[in-house]
Amino acid sequence: MNDFLLIFRRDQSIENQFTPEQLKEISKPWQDWMGSLAAQNKLADRGNRLDIEGRVIKPGALVTNGPYVEVKEAVGGYIVIRAASLDEAAEIAKGCPILNANGCVEVRQIVKMEM
Repeated sequence: MNDFLLIFRRDQSIENQFTPEQLKEISKPWQDWMGSLAAQNKLADRGNRLDIEGRVIKPGALVTNGPYVEVKEAVGGYIVIRAASLDEAAEIAKGCPILNANGCVEVRQIVKMEM
């Protein structure tokens, strides 16, 4: 089994438009999906949701507001899953609730660095 990073991208412009009740409703499919992955021993790291604010550090120690303020779609969170192949990881990602909210999932294999 290999580890794959699922990166969740979403429209940043709607980030703060949800009521607490709507957030609770949105969270249920995520809990169900991630619970299913955990039950199948496919969830390697439950990941985290990311704040909309950040900084980007560029060559020459240039610090800019970020992550990428000129684009609407930005990384909103991630998890790490276990799968036998990139194709299997992509198949797992098809069940992600963010797809029902016009978001997308980027799937990348984690390559362990030799120390």
